[in-house]
Amino acid sequence: MDRLEVAAETRRAVMSLARRLRAERPAHALSSNKLSVLGHLYRHGASTPTQIALAEHQQPQSLTRVFAELETEGLIARRPSEHDRRASVLDLTDGGRELLVRDMAARDRRLAAAMEPLNETEIQVIGLAATLLADLAEDRRPPAGPRHDAPAADAAAHARLTEMEQLR
Repeated sequence: MDRLEVAAETRRAVMSLARRLRAERPAHALSSNKLSVLGHLYRHGASTPTQIALAEHQQPQSLTRVFAELETEGLIARRPSEHDRRASVLDLTDGGRELLVRDMAARDRRLAAAMEPLNETEIQVIGLAATLLADLAEDRRPPAGPRHDAPAADAAAHARLTEMEQLR
């Protein structure tokens, strides 16, 4: 497969998995936007609304209601910025952290159960793919230029794929 075919196949698989994970969520679960905000604060700590919106690729105005609802629900706290009195800083409350951790654990258990039929090699390949996909999602690209480990990395990846093909 060439790069464009791999990109199309990856996009379809990621979208399909995301739909499945959303469909399996309980009816009373938090919205995707609320989870994104809580997840951002969990990973990056206290942030301004603008920082969160930029990181989540949204307009700050589109998250205003989400921020207000999370604050009303006691899941985030708002305080004035120490650097700019016009700005506010949002942070997770203990309740927000607990809710998010429980939600992530439940989703992780459902996904782990779905992966039950896979063998160890397939699990390791998914783990590697997850790392690479996270890097793409966060736009963390390796530095340009020749990679000195490229032959070794290519050989290791080829060996894993060959092993997977033999196990099928």
